[in-house]
Amino acid sequence: MTDLLRSEQARRQREGMLATWTLPESWVAPAADRGVIAEGTGAADQDDTLILLFLCCHPALSPASQIALTLRAVGGLTTAEIARAFLVPEPTMTRRITRAKQSIKNSRIPFRMPPAAERADRLGAVLHVLYLIFNEGYVSTSGPSLHRAELSAEAIRLTRVVHLLMPDDVEVTGLLALMVLTDARRPARTAPDGALIPMAEQDRTRWNSGDIAEGVALISGALPRGTPGPYQLQAAIAAIHDEAPTAEAADWPQIVALYELLMRLSDNPVVALNHAVAVAMVHGPAAGLALVDELATDARITGDHRLDAVRAHLLELAGDQHGAKESYRLAAGRTTSIPVQRYLYARAARLSGDD
Repeated sequence: MTDLLRSEQARRQREGMLATWTLPESWVAPAADRGVIAEGTGAADQDDTLILLFLCCHPALSPASQIALTLRAVGGLTTAEIARAFLVPEPTMTRRITRAKQSIKNSRIPFRMPPAAERADRLGAVLHVLYLIFNEGYVSTSGPSLHRAELSAEAIRLTRVVHLLMPDDVEVTGLLALMVLTDARRPARTAPDGALIPMAEQDRTRWNSGDIAEGVALISGALPRGTPGPYQLQAAIAAIHDEAPTAEAADWPQIVALYELLMRLSDNPVVALNHAVAVAMVHGPAAGLALVDELATDARITGDHRLDAVRAHLLELAGDQHGAKESYRLAAGRTTSIPVQRYLYARAARLSGDD
């Protein structure tokens, strides 16, 4: 919270200083996600946050260091949150960020938007950073709140700016579509007391229909333009979920196929875990549990609460209440998100017949 406050204060100071250099009639500028951005001009080039984003993704740094430093400097995430996003120990992430800061300091890189050619080179890291910032905002990995709306909103804002800057890049479009489609569900994700409501149990009439329409239009326009990348595939999955009237009515065979395409592009255990859930919806919980058991040998996700939570859900579907109860409790003990922890303990209590 201290880092977020400092970042906001610094940003306001920069904006105040710029205002003193600008004629009064030019003070009111168009929003960052409106209008057309010309090369070297417009909101994108005047946005200090976006400049800092590209600066932290300088090619002198390794991809992992680029992402970690940007999450720290631009997103305001703590080192512990970044470590969980990368599935690495916190001391490892601390060293990585420290080295990245020193490299930027020693490089004496000017604080300005890079030329168009350099922007393209840094785009992959920039998109990954925005993706992780959005995820941390949408599903906060620690603390009393399920989400941190300021992080997800900032990630969407910056992605809109990048999309305006590079409108022909289909992965930029895919990422924006993914964020908008996912954020459309946020109003229904929590009960009035802040408790977690899983997607299958959400009141879909509370989903933001305008965001869904925008996201579907974005991904529908991007998919036909070449081989789909990871963000486009994830956006396509999100669109299937958002357009289905119920969780059961979703086109699960299509979701399975999209996850299989995604796994060919990315060796990510979380993607494989989501694939296991989709397989269970098509072929039954036993098929999903077999995939979960295979994933349990992957050290990157072995201690992650999501693995145990999915196992608990599938065991419950299979009728193994005792096994599901134990897995729910194990998952609850491993998460640092209080709303998620409460939800998992409540599931375990219901299986035990507790009040």
